[in-house]
Amino acid sequence: MGRLFGTDGVRGVAGVDLTAELALGLAVAAAHVLGEVGSRPGHRPTAVVGRDPRASGEFLESAVVAGLASAGVDVLRVGVLPTPAIAHLTGVLGADFGVMLSASHNAMPDNGIKFLARGGHKLADELEDRIEAQYHRHREPGATEWSRPTGADVGRVRDYDEGFDQYVAHLVAVLPNRLDGLRVVLDEAHGAAARVSPEAFARAGAEVITTIGTEPDGLNINDGVGSTHLAQLQAAVVAHQADFGIAHDGDADRCLAVDAEGREIDGDQILAVLALAMREHGTLRKNTVVATVMSNLGFKLAMEREGVHFEETGVGDRYVLERMKAQGYALGGEQSGHVILLDHATTGDGTLTGLMLAARMAETGRSLADLASVVTRLPQVLVNVPDVDRTRVASAPELRTAVEEAEHALGTTGRVLLRPSGTEPLVRVMVEAADIEQARSVASGLADVVKSTLG
Repeated sequence: MGRLFGTDGVRGVAGVDLTAELALGLAVAAAHVLGEVGSRPGHRPTAVVGRDPRASGEFLESAVVAGLASAGVDVLRVGVLPTPAIAHLTGVLGADFGVMLSASHNAMPDNGIKFLARGGHKLADELEDRIEAQYHRHREPGATEWSRPTGADVGRVRDYDEGFDQYVAHLVAVLPNRLDGLRVVLDEAHGAAARVSPEAFARAGAEVITTIGTEPDGLNINDGVGSTHLAQLQAAVVAHQADFGIAHDGDADRCLAVDAEGREIDGDQILAVLALAMREHGTLRKNTVVATVMSNLGFKLAMEREGVHFEETGVGDRYVLERMKAQGYALGGEQSGHVILLDHATTGDGTLTGLMLAARMAETGRSLADLASVVTRLPQVLVNVPDVDRTRVASAPELRTAVEEAEHALGTTGRVLLRPSGTEPLVRVMVEAADIEQARSVASGLADVVKSTLG
């Protein structure tokens, strides 16, 4: 069996890959590892459990809660809230760990289980490995039955309805200024922030003109709405003459924006705006922002021009977060809209990001388009080359030669990235250039070399 944990928890098609039995078993395993059940006499662990609105989240939540309580863990069930809300509540309530049921921006049939360590932090690989080993240990032929608590020692389950207000109050409290006078349209992807985000923006003083994707029915999450489908938001911002629009994904750990003219403002541009704001306020620790290799070259050039140091990591917000925590940085994120403001959150928080972006607009009186113009995005072309041996990307001499020639042709205003997929037999070819036609031509040529060399 392959590793259950991927880059963001355990994820798959609910009822096929991610079954109730698997969810219950993983919950028991997490109770032993994160709750230290059985290893600390007299310790009664507590877990915060939340989910997004997917229909499958209902049975998966029941399975997780049953597994935790059967292992002696008290459960605070907070219902439908964003991933960053579960992280925040895990920390402020002093829980031993948190559990979020969501597949983020994936389509409705998928779901996932994400565990958060004490304090609301993402799990280190070592903890995930221990949970997985514990899970398999209970299922080995001849395995010794784990010691199940009985009587008063079983876990108790309580609905914690106060979580919504606690989280929204936190979001508003950390803003540097109010949002009075700003008119906004919000797209919540029929997801976990359908109530949270409109409430937070309204309490902070913004006028929420209209909303999109705020009627989750368990089946419509991410369906044509949210940060991966911006068309409705772009049209609504223009039609209602709003100052800007904000879009989240299913679990609201991402944020993308739309300016008054309906143009997309991506994660790179948001990072740049926040980096300059934080530097002005003296909160951009070590004058550094962290982003991934997928960030547009235009973002890197902008940070260099503005005198902000830029550090690069591999693709994935977990790698951004690891670098930030290791080096003591305050700001990092991804082009996709995962933005981490480590002074106020332990993970990417889409609602917080949108609020902070709006706060900068209100503080300066500048439009979102004007603020975001600090970054001139270079045309970027991404080509997926399927049915190739992705393991040979780094070792094939023909590819190295082709990449070197392409980089020479692009000069200082272009960039090439060949990245093997982590889950599929394909290689992603990404090319940036000052001219879109040049980017397309170089990407097409490299894709042909990848196919002929690794096919």
